[in-house]
Amino acid sequence: MTTVDAKLSSLLMVSLVSGIRVGVQLPEVEREVRWPEYVAMAQAAEAVGFDSMWAGDHLIYRDAGQPERGPWEAWTLLSALASVTTTIELGPLVACLGFHPPAVIAKMAANVDEVSNGRLILGVGAGWNQPEFTAFDIPFDRRGARFEEAFKIVQTLTSGERCTFLGDFNQVHDAVLLPTPLRSIPLMIGSIGERVLRAALPKVQWWNTWFDWYANNADGFNTLNQRISKIATEVGRDDKTLLRSACLLVVTESSAGERPVPTDYHAATLSNVRQQIIELRDAGADEVILVSDPINEWSIRTLAEVLR
Repeated sequence: MTTVDAKLSSLLMVSLVSGIRVGVQLPEVEREVRWPEYVAMAQAAEAVGFDSMWAGDHLIYRDAGQPERGPWEAWTLLSALASVTTTIELGPLVACLGFHPPAVIAKMAANVDEVSNGRLILGVGAGWNQPEFTAFDIPFDRRGARFEEAFKIVQTLTSGERCTFLGDFNQVHDAVLLPTPLRSIPLMIGSIGERVLRAALPKVQWWNTWFDWYANNADGFNTLNQRISKIATEVGRDDKTLLRSACLLVVTESSAGERPVPTDYHAATLSNVRQQIIELRDAGADEVILVSDPINEWSIRTLAEVLR
């Protein structure tokens, strides 16, 4: 058994579905959520047995025909959630490496990992929502190249090493994280972009896919997963050591309407979500992150009851 297999095996001992981790995404901009409700949801997710909880990393949404929507700042939220929970893992789904200087992101991640006593999984990506880049004066051009540089810095620092890097976008001179981080922080790449994957797959512990990217079903996941394995092999990564994570859209209350109704595929429901998780497990997923409509304390507790 590999080190990764042993770690995963120990984590699965308390999972809601045998042989696979199950996480839950917390609200982002589905509706306005205040801190007391986040506390209630996070503590409920931990109490009912979810393995992980995740917060989106965005600054503002400006979609045509819809009111402006703004989520909580992800790193502030994650640090606060870490302080009101004790066992559930947590992380950004996923942190945009363009939003902050990469060495600062590594510093923030180390601090959240400290507050959580080693429960952070650092999900990272290149970002995609151009209006928020424009609104907050963040460069949107050459995102692949910018990600490559930023990822090298983040990965080096979060693994406990010093970092000097002189790139086109980033200049880091003997950066080091102090106080010394508790551990080498596990990384997860949330992307299907070729350039981003080739930069990240040699070093990350996890790969994550959003439900839109595989049509929310096991066959679609299997096809995408094979592509990920192929790229991992091409960049010199033993694909058997790469853990796979899949977000799964599930409608827990049909009248909620917090998310757009998909037209090209079907959302899971309370009646079939357990079976869909099992099918994703059999297709190669090591974790399923439930994206519920609605996302509230009731849906978190109800999903746990169904999965048991």
